[in-house]
Amino acid sequence: MSKIIQQVEALIQPVLTDLNYELVDVEFTKEGKDHFLRVSIDKEGGVDLNDCTLASEKISEVMDENDPIQQMYYLDVASPGAERPIKNEQDFQNAVNKPIFVSLYAPIESEKEWLGTLQAVNEEHIVMEVKDKAKTKNIEIPRNKIAKARHSVML
Repeated sequence: MSKIIQQVEALIQPVLTDLNYELVDVEFTKEGKDHFLRVSIDKEGGVDLNDCTLASEKISEVMDENDPIQQMYYLDVASPGAERPIKNEQDFQNAVNKPIFVSLYAPIESEKEWLGTLQAVNEEHIVMEVKDKAKTKNIEIPRNKIAKARHSVML
C-alpha cells in the first residue's frame, strides 16, 4: 500500500466512522493527465447517492485541512458495488459461502485466476469450491499468493 493511501485512510477513517460508514477501499490513480482519489464506502443496507454526497463533503473538509496529496485531483466517493473488493480478514470471513474471484501472483494448477465459492478461511489459506469441467472440486490457495480478491456476481 502506498504511503499516500495510508495517509488518506488515516485522515478519513475517523470522519467515516462518525458518519457510520465503513471505509472499503481507497485508490489514487492517474488516468491521462488527471488524478483521481477514489473512496469506496458502505454501510448496513448499502449506500445511496445522498450517503456518497455527505461523505464526499466531509472528506473534502478534512483533506482541505491536511492534504497529503500535492497534485490536483478529483475526489470520487462511491459504493463498492456488487463486486466489492476483499481486502482484510473480516472481508474474507463475510465472504464465506459466497461467490468470489481471486487473481494470484503465481499460478496454482497452471491457473492465476479462480472463480468459485469461498468455503473456508484461515490465517494461511482459503479454500474455494471451483468447477472443473463437469464436476466441482475444492482448491486450497495460500493467502500470500493472492494478488486481488473480490466478490463476484457470476459463478
